[in-house]
Amino acid sequence: MVIKIKKFVLNNVVAIIAFVLAVATIFFVPVDKEYIHYIDYKTISCLFLISCIISAFKDINFFYAVARHIIIRFNTLRKSYMALITITFVGSMIIANDMALITFLPLGYLVLKETNNEDKEAFVFIMQNVAANLGGMLTPFGNPQNLYIYTKYNIDNVEFMKIMAIPFVVAIVLLYLSTLLIGDDELILSHQDIKTSPIKEKVYIFLFVLAIFVVFRYVPLIIGLIVIPIIVLLLDRQAFKSIDYSLLSTFVFFFIFSSNLARIDAVNNFFSKLLEKNIYFTTLISCQVMSNVPTSILLSKFTNDYVPLLYGVNVGCLGTLIASLASLITFRNYAALNPKKIGSYLVLFTLINIIFIVIESVVVGLCIPLHL
Repeated sequence: MVIKIKKFVLNNVVAIIAFVLAVATIFFVPVDKEYIHYIDYKTISCLFLISCIISAFKDINFFYAVARHIIIRFNTLRKSYMALITITFVGSMIIANDMALITFLPLGYLVLKETNNEDKEAFVFIMQNVAANLGGMLTPFGNPQNLYIYTKYNIDNVEFMKIMAIPFVVAIVLLYLSTLLIGDDELILSHQDIKTSPIKEKVYIFLFVLAIFVVFRYVPLIIGLIVIPIIVLLLDRQAFKSIDYSLLSTFVFFFIFSSNLARIDAVNNFFSKLLEKNIYFTTLISCQVMSNVPTSILLSKFTNDYVPLLYGVNVGCLGTLIASLASLITFRNYAALNPKKIGSYLVLFTLINIIFIVIESVVVGLCIPLHL
């Protein structure tokens, strides 16, 4: 029993922490009718659909096949790493950072596993996380906080992209430079035959595209919630057992925690005073304790200067694990694979994120006066 409890805690450490934080805030904000509006049900539903399809893909060894293709096409560790970073970066612009990580983290793991480079797993995971967090900053629809600020302040499309263009280019340069930290060793594949199911593969690709259209609101959410689970259930009911329900519950608890935090008067008063001093750094710090989306919602109530606010919530997605829900996804995946290496992961995660925050903040400091 003790062993089972220990295993459960190790496998669900993030969800447990999120639960404790959510419960703690309930003492300050008693449960009322506002709680029903806390949870972004579309986000949870889309995460469920993507996770469902990813589980189905895993059952037919789809990611093994794709990972081996990457290794063959990009036959050195450095080239494969760059391919993983690029696909995650671009993917976050299309399907948002959290879903990009759910989709592409398995590729990173399998590329390293298939070539006996598991020792680089922490670095690759963290850099995929950074790529996902920064990939969507250029466009209004690239991530939820951008969409909120874009709509709230009625920002022109061209103006929005001009504001974020320089930090976006800097992010690309930094990610490219990170390839220098990876060796250019040739990758050698094992001679293991990978069996897939061509028919299921085509069906799941169709379902994945359908899920993307749901995310972009081209297809009603209800259609996705009906079609995708039913087809997966008919083709592979076992896939439902491997859905990351812990991740879904983490999101629910985190929505409760951040929403309650935003309703505490002391928190509101605190940030109001800080905004008078420096909007960008106040936003950056706020993201570290209540995540970027709740921060954008909370601080937009106290300022009409959306430029530093926009910079703050985009750079602020770096930093602590809770600065971005995407970072929780990465940590959750790594912790499940390497429960004994969590400490070293957090040290490396913090170091890399600090480097990116410092450089991007210097760039932002130069950019803000250009938009006054």
